[in-house]
Amino acid sequence: MSKYNITLIPGDGIGPEISDAAKRCVDALGLDITWEVMEAGQGAIEKYNTPLPRRTLDSIRKNKVALKGPITTPVGGGFRSVNVELRKALDLYACLRPCRTYKGVRSRYENIDLVIVRENTEDLYAGIEFEKGLKDTKVLIAMLEKLSAKSIRADSAISIKPISSEGAKRIVKFAFEYALKNNRKKVTAVHKANIMKYTDGLFLEAAREIAEYYEGRILFEDRIVDNMCMQLVQKPEDYDVLVLPNLYGDIISDLAAGLIGGLGVAPGANIGEEAAVFEPTHGSAPQYKGMNKANPAAILLSSVLMLKYLGEEKRALKLEKAIASVIEEGKSVTYDLKKDRNDPAAVGTREMADAIIRKIK
Repeated sequence: MSKYNITLIPGDGIGPEISDAAKRCVDALGLDITWEVMEAGQGAIEKYNTPLPRRTLDSIRKNKVALKGPITTPVGGGFRSVNVELRKALDLYACLRPCRTYKGVRSRYENIDLVIVRENTEDLYAGIEFEKGLKDTKVLIAMLEKLSAKSIRADSAISIKPISSEGAKRIVKFAFEYALKNNRKKVTAVHKANIMKYTDGLFLEAAREIAEYYEGRILFEDRIVDNMCMQLVQKPEDYDVLVLPNLYGDIISDLAAGLIGGLGVAPGANIGEEAAVFEPTHGSAPQYKGMNKANPAAILLSSVLMLKYLGEEKRALKLEKAIASVIEEGKSVTYDLKKDRNDPAAVGTREMADAIIRKIK
């Protein structure tokens, strides 16, 4: 039996509770795992004066694999997203977000089976920003006006949108390779190249170039991002694997999660050449911290992705079947998975994990 060392980052808010549920369910599969618990987020600031301690990054680099709970990102101020910094520091360039219908989850749609592949390191999320009114911002505005012959209001803040040929090609290749490995039929590149002809235009050009290599094995098409949103609402069954630049991927992945019942059942993975971090796509919900109320399904399904990444396909399938069975039965599930959210028969995070463990055993 293979032995695995995995970094476990419990996170903020409900993170520790759902992370513990995931750890217990994965351990129930009988794998030889040593969990190395590390901190990031609000708790890390109090202890290390940084939301992302070096020791946490070093642990992921050493172990190559991490399971992470949600981390609070302040809106409009405070530290930048720990998730973004993790992806940049470890070059986790591919964000993988499968969105699949599970029976028992309330949704307006049925039989959804989409995979969102999002570029993780470039685009507007690269974090190259200039604050309104600062000297450097004024210098940049003057330079941009000179180079582009277009006026920019003096009270503007500026964000830079870098998209490279290398970055675009490797994320599109990742999408095609995922499609081949997982018996998917089609890859759709999503962009706004009709307006952003140089940045999104480069992304589309790279996608078309990579697609040529897979011709005859995987179908390829492209869609403009606003049209893609409409298409997903009208006829999601027409789509399979979507590959997108960073910002669009973030937005579309939430839209796709909405098709399957919400972020509570939406797993996520951030994958690079040297490491991978698996995490739910929902937030830290600090208002529910310590209440044993949070739905652990998303981090459990993220654990399924982690097991597949480790090559433990049979155990991944076993865990996924157990999760799906508990959700479909609808008895030992958290309040948000009940038909009536006020159903007194709803169980807590621990109890839902216990039910899944019973299915595993």
